Amino acid sequence: MWAAPGRVNLIGEYTDFNEGFVMPLALPHTTVAAVARRADGVLRLHSADVPGGVVQLDDTAALAPGAGGGWAAYPAGVVWALRAAGHEVGGADVHLTSTVPTGAGLSSSAALEVVVALALNDLYELGLTAPELARVAQHAENGFVGVPCGIMDQTASACAVEGHALHLDCRDLTVRQVPFAPAAEGLTLLVVDTRVSHALGDGAYAERRAGCEAAARALGVSHLRDLAYEELPGALAALTDETQRRYVRHVVGDDRRVGRIAALLDAGDVRGIGPLLTEGHASLRDDLRVSCPELDLVVEASLAAGALGARMTGGGFGGSAIVLVAEREADALAESVADAFASAGFGAPRVFPAVPSQGARRLR
Repeated sequence: MWAAPGRVNLIGEYTDFNEGFVMPLALPHTTVAAVARRADGVLRLHSADVPGGVVQLDDTAALAPGAGGGWAAYPAGVVWALRAAGHEVGGADVHLTSTVPTGAGLSSSAALEVVVALALNDLYELGLTAPELARVAQHAENGFVGVPCGIMDQTASACAVEGHALHLDCRDLTVRQVPFAPAAEGLTLLVVDTRVSHALGDGAYAERRAGCEAAARALGVSHLRDLAYEELPGALAALTDETQRRYVRHVVGDDRRVGRIAALLDAGDVRGIGPLLTEGHASLRDDLRVSCPELDLVVEASLAAGALGARMTGGGFGGSAIVLVAEREADALAESVADAFASAGFGAPRVFPAVPSQGARRLR
């Protein structure tokens, strides 16, 4: 049996595919897999959380993108990605169950991919490291499932360390564990799952990625990561497309926020990161335009209730926000947010603490 966690991103959104910086942390919520080798090349997949029984794929060697959709495409894609990388992975029986909320922007898909990759790595004695497993999982999602995600989610699930946030350079994939222990300062980081997903998000990720890439070409750089914050005014003046200007302002600004938050956490100043979280939300709302009324209301209501900082996290258009608040005020804040949602006619949000947890591991 193996487990891999979901993640929440502390700071750094839409920066990963720009080869910038991100700082996620693993959640205590995990996908657990019980896996056994098979000698006949058959892949049998079952989820305790999805109705429909066993999904059986008769020949792992014949797996190809587009072979099937739904949840089973994620573990099947991992087998395909391992084989595409030259690893002789055969069949397996895979039983899955998960406590990672789906549709909340907390990387339930990455947890699923990473736990299967880790299990097969052990069972077939492949000898891959955690960062290498993250790349396999990303390849599965990009090449087999067809989602053009960056490397952050899989790396967080595979490589996170309890009590830390993970500083990831998305260019060279180096990681650094940054101490993050809000409880030591009497604080807590809450996740507020709005439980909504707006259709506006369909295709929006790909559109913003394309816009960032076009802006980089227009500015003569490989990726927006190559723009220093001090060069931002000149870069914005050089761009004629207003949408590209907004995207560049967000990406360069969020890369800088990652560095500033890392420095504060290195100094043990968890409280000091609050204003930067709120600043990041304003950038996602106004420049990248990936927020929604529910996410904006979480931030507004939380700040009104005394939060030190709050922002949407993940791809946006629904999903979750994070809130940094004094631990003694957390319950009252959650009630205030719920009351604000009720007054606005929104469904009740789900609120829980984001405790920095351990990455993927074998259970037994």
